Amino acid sequence: MIIGKILKNEKTIRLNLDLNCTNCQNKVPGGIKASENYSKTVEFQKEIKEFKENYLCGICRDKNRVNRS
Repeated sequence: MIIGKILKNEKTIRLNLDLNCTNCQNKVPGGIKASENYSKTVEFQKEIKEFKENYLCGICRDKNRVNRS
């Protein structure tokens, strides 16, 4: 998954986050790419925090989609 915008010639970094589904608490692999400049900003930290607080694994996400239909 890519967070933020990455310009054509910009350096990227890869982060491995410890992610758990907020619904079932299963551990999920969390590989994220971001530009090196964006990763040093406050907005990036806020976005990662919100991402971790609202993350659903594929199974829980699909259950929510089916229940909404």
